[in-house]
Amino acid sequence: MLYKFKSQAAAEVIMLRETGDELLKIIGKTPGATGIITVAQIPDAIAALQAEVKRRAAQPAPKQENESQEDATPADDPISLGRRVVPFIDLLRQSAQEGKDVVWGV
Repeated sequence: MLYKFKSQAAAEVIMLRETGDELLKIIGKTPGATGIITVAQIPDAIAALQAEVKRRAAQPAPKQENESQEDATPADDPISLGRRVVPFIDLLRQSAQEGKDVVWGV
């Protein structure tokens, strides 16, 4: 399943189910086939996402046994939440500026 987040204020943001579920849980929404983030909820959603990105960035990255820093390559690193949320936060900001809700599955 894919999430397709839509707003009349900006382009759609498409995410895989796992990432979409994670972001929705962070902002206090129940993952599912349809939903809405109202204009009134957007500031709290953005704040929750930014707080979670900051919290995760402050945690040390798990180091695997027998792995040195020289052996790690950028391709070995998973894409961080901080990178994944950028288009979603942009969508939320643009929607808030224009007074439009963000929906998915409709």
